[in-house]
Amino acid sequence: MDAPLIIRPEIALENFFPIFLSSAFVIILGLFYIGIFTLVKINKLKSGFMPVAYVFWLAQTFCLYYLGILIRSEAFTQYVLMAAMFGFLVIPHFIYFLLEKTHENVEH
Repeated sequence: MDAPLIIRPEIALENFFPIFLSSAFVIILGLFYIGIFTLVKINKLKSGFMPVAYVFWLAQTFCLYYLGILIRSEAFTQYVLMAAMFGFLVIPHFIYFLLEKTHENVEH
């Protein structure tokens, strides 16, 4: 029995560089978001920098959305990608909350 043939749409060669850049920006902008978020939470940066972290998150979300368009992902995949970005926004807050509660319970 032969394996089923999976037909995928071809990605245009002129889209290679935008796909590469948007993929790289998703990683780099996520690094800046988490980095600034962490530095603000541990009081190494003033709290006024927190909006800058959210701007990096918004830019990262846009780059991931644009990447999904460039690779012609289906609507369900786009929803999953945006849900992942929402999780990337919320989970650092939840982790920091857990760390604070653990610190209060253990040290005091």
